[in-house]
Amino acid sequence: MAGHQQKVNTLVKCLLDADVELEEDFTLPVNNDLLDEKGLALLVEIFEALGGRGTPVHLHRLRFDIRIDRHLLLYDDAEHFNRYRALTFRGALYDTFTYPWQVLYQRLCRQLEKSCLQVGMQERIWNGPPIATRSFGPSEEAGDLSGNGSAGWKLNAYNDAQYDLLSRLHGYRLIRIPIHETLMIGGSLKKIDQLLLNPDEGTRGILAKWLRRKLG
Repeated sequence: MAGHQQKVNTLVKCLLDADVELEEDFTLPVNNDLLDEKGLALLVEIFEALGGRGTPVHLHRLRFDIRIDRHLLLYDDAEHFNRYRALTFRGALYDTFTYPWQVLYQRLCRQLEKSCLQVGMQERIWNGPPIATRSFGPSEEAGDLSGNGSAGWKLNAYNDAQYDLLSRLHGYRLIRIPIHETLMIGGSLKKIDQLLLNPDEGTRGILAKWLRRKLG
């Protein structure tokens, strides 16, 4: 998605301008030995809560937009915020581990599902790959969230939970940046989504400071 990559490129430029060493498009191979019985149980609980059928399929590699030392950054577009992702946060995974962005994500999932619908009715998102139907059953008609809803959205939500758990088990701190986040600039709230499109030098400096705060 060109828009997504353009915004990630802006994040990278802001960080490089601030002399932050980073790696773009970082791939983390999953060490299955780290996913013990307890970890598997946390994922199975979420899979079943989403209506999963059969044995959950686990990711073998994770791709992140940016790696900074032991921090991993992901920029999440609108399709990540919906009722299924909200459901994942009720699992024991999020009682076992804490994430600084969790409360914000829960609120965005409740409030901004309409934004997800605007982009999430495309077939590749709504139905997802074949594994989505095999795992969660066939989707309803695009946009119909009654009945079985969207298999593709459910798979995305389940995979997001896998990213949350697996990155932690591998010793990384995951920083999720939601498309809907806002920053106060010049006395008014601005959406990150818009700020990342064509920021001037001053805005890039503000974004760099904001990102540094997230890195803690």
